[in-house]
Amino acid sequence: MSSYGYDPFFPSYKRRYADSPRLHVSGMRSGGYSSARSAYSSLSAPVSSVSVRRSYATSSASGSLLHSVDSLDLSQVAAISNDLKSIRSQERAQLQDLNDRFACFIERVHELEQQNKVLEAELLVLRQKHAEPSRFRALYEQEIRELRLAAEEATSEKQALQGERESLEETLRGLQARYEEEVLSREDAEARLLEVRKGADEAALARAELEKRVDSLLDELAFLKKVHEEELAELQAQIQYAHLSVEMDVSAKPDLSAALRDIRAQYEKLAARNMQNAEEWFRSRFTVLSESAAKNTDAVRAAKDEVSESRRLLKAKTLEIEATRGMNEALEKQLQELEEKQSADISALQDTINKLENELRTTKSEMARYLKEYQDLLNVKMALDIEIAAYRYDGEVFQ
Repeated sequence: MSSYGYDPFFPSYKRRYADSPRLHVSGMRSGGYSSARSAYSSLSAPVSSVSVRRSYATSSASGSLLHSVDSLDLSQVAAISNDLKSIRSQERAQLQDLNDRFACFIERVHELEQQNKVLEAELLVLRQKHAEPSRFRALYEQEIRELRLAAEEATSEKQALQGERESLEETLRGLQARYEEEVLSREDAEARLLEVRKGADEAALARAELEKRVDSLLDELAFLKKVHEEELAELQAQIQYAHLSVEMDVSAKPDLSAALRDIRAQYEKLAARNMQNAEEWFRSRFTVLSESAAKNTDAVRAAKDEVSESRRLLKAKTLEIEATRGMNEALEKQLQELEEKQSADISALQDTINKLENELRTTKSEMARYLKEYQDLLNVKMALDIEIAAYRYDGEVFQ
């Protein structure tokens, strides 16, 4: 800074006076250093202090120059006086400029110190905020670990429920197979029941037909008995009439009674034989019809028994099918409830995990933003520190 204050502005002075400027520069440097220290220590009036010290240094330097040139002639004294005047005016302007620059530098230092305090306060706030997200992060991580444990427990429970579901599905398949077998057996029993009912209907029809035939045969037998009785009565009447006529004409015709007796005996034999044949035919026919009716009755009874047994089996199978169906519906309902509950639990846990992951991502992004702001502030602080150090270095170099 001293070279900037003296070297560029006084080349003719250095050429003319090679020895005296050394004293002048040393005096200026000592005066400038003391004035800079006084200005830096007392910030209330930097311009006036520096001006006084610079004036004192300038007057002392001028006195030394006047003392050194007593031996010169008047022309040289006049030239030196003019040079000193110009030097004084230039030094006043330079000192005024330096005082202004130094005051600006002090104000800039105060501003940078205030900014540094503000930045340190913001840095403290950011560090506190950075400490709070770390605490929140620990809490979130703890909660995430707990939720992961809960998710693992839910997964194990889900696997157990899946095993139970598979066993229930196996039981359900067995029950369905059994139900299908029971349905097939029921259909077989219904088919046999229809066949038995058809046989029973046919037996009932045959029995009704036989009963009708028995009735018709009984009517025919009664009719034949009646006809036989009428014929026998008519023959008896004819025999009696012939007997009476024979008795009236017994004297005239003695051989007619014997013939009538023979005829009567023949008719009686014929009637007895016819009666016997008719009774034998009726008995044989009645026996055949009775045996057929008994057989049909046995068949009907067996058919009724089989139908009753089939109905009992059908009722039992129906009850068993209904019980199996109710058990199947209960198992399906329980399985559906378990699936719905498991889906709801998994959805809730997944929503909680997603929410915590979103909060964790938000916290990480905020932490990254805070770190970036902190790094930017550190960079600004470092830049300000560098600028302050540069100003201090310039001040020291200037001193």
